[in-house]
Amino acid sequence: QIQVVESGGGSVQAGGSLRLACKASGYTHSRYCLGWFRQLPGPTTWREGVASFGSDGRSRYADSVQGRFTIAKEASTLYLQMNNLIPEGTGMYYCAARTGYLCTLNREDFTYWGQGTQVTVSS
Repeated sequence: QIQVVESGGGSVQAGGSLRLACKASGYTHSRYCLGWFRQLPGPTTWREGVASFGSDGRSRYADSVQGRFTIAKEASTLYLQMNNLIPEGTGMYYCAARTGYLCTLNREDFTYWGQGTQVTVSS
């Protein structure tokens, strides 16, 4: 069973940067996908895909973060470098994982989830 643990959240002013980390363990499959999702404040929001990284080395980004966020993997840790943050990016950020070839930004495709780390961007 894959386990993922996030770290690196915090508070930053608009235009600033943060780097999130996700320590992954327990995956023995050669094919997998790791992703970052976020859930914005409010009772009716859902987890939206931010970026994903597949075992083939390909990365995918949501349009809203393209050019500002970078996803990368070093050994068993997945990183999300977030630059030029905006207040609308405030929320809980989750790391997720799945096995197999499929690697998307859809939350339904992911099986294993971390507890999340809070990111707050002030204006």
